[in-house]
Amino acid sequence: MPRPPRLSLVMPAFNEEAGITEAVAEAHESLAGLGYEFEILVVDDGSTDRTAERVADLAAIHPTVRLLAHDTNLGYGAALRTGFEAVEFELVAFTDADGQFFLEDLEELVRLAAKYPVAVGRRMNRKDPWRRRFLSWGYNRLARTFLGTGVRDCDCALKVFRREALAYLLPESPGFFVNTEMLCRARRFGWQIAEVGVRHRPRRRGTSKVSLAEVPRTFATLIQFWWRHVVRAKPVAAPVFAKPDILPFPKEPAEPPYRRAA
Repeated sequence: MPRPPRLSLVMPAFNEEAGITEAVAEAHESLAGLGYEFEILVVDDGSTDRTAERVADLAAIHPTVRLLAHDTNLGYGAALRTGFEAVEFELVAFTDADGQFFLEDLEELVRLAAKYPVAVGRRMNRKDPWRRRFLSWGYNRLARTFLGTGVRDCDCALKVFRREALAYLLPESPGFFVNTEMLCRARRFGWQIAEVGVRHRPRRRGTSKVSLAEVPRTFATLIQFWWRHVVRAKPVAAPVFAKPDILPFPKEPAEPPYRRAA
């Protein structure tokens, strides 16, 4: 009988006291229901409320829950990196602590991760305010055009990586550019990225941490990254992995076989 997938789930959190208990409990229930061997790493990014206390209470009950904490707020990308560097299992996923995703949808992403180094979700019928959806549409068009990400929803916070591939994609950006940065690095190695539709729901508690001030900052970071890593980029060799039946991945064909929902 094949061994069930072993998955580390990273959840960055900043001032999510209102909903973090429910979000982590739902994640635990979903992963257990999928039959995975798993761990949930919640990275408290210097919260000023009782987010860390709530997670510590859950960790005392569930040995699969771990709390990692920053003394000060370092940013979304920094929180993800802290979590990524602490994972133990061969598959690594991340999601936000706002509970907007149905984590049962990880099952398809995990299945795709057997063939691809990166499997990402695309929010179907996205449940965010129209301004945020419009800005995201424009940003994704720019990311595909300038950075060649090749996906339609860079910032969808439901992704799965093979741990051996993730080691080459660890983000440098401390902020919200982190998703685009990691996808761009993967594409520079010639890796194919699987993309599949996932369900999305409105935030039920707390408030979004993406402020209007982040918009110009993220767009500026995109242009800077494009200049350094595309315009002035030097050729990079794709890493060689221990499992040649899965990795390395072929060069991108003219029409990459991404999984996209109709």
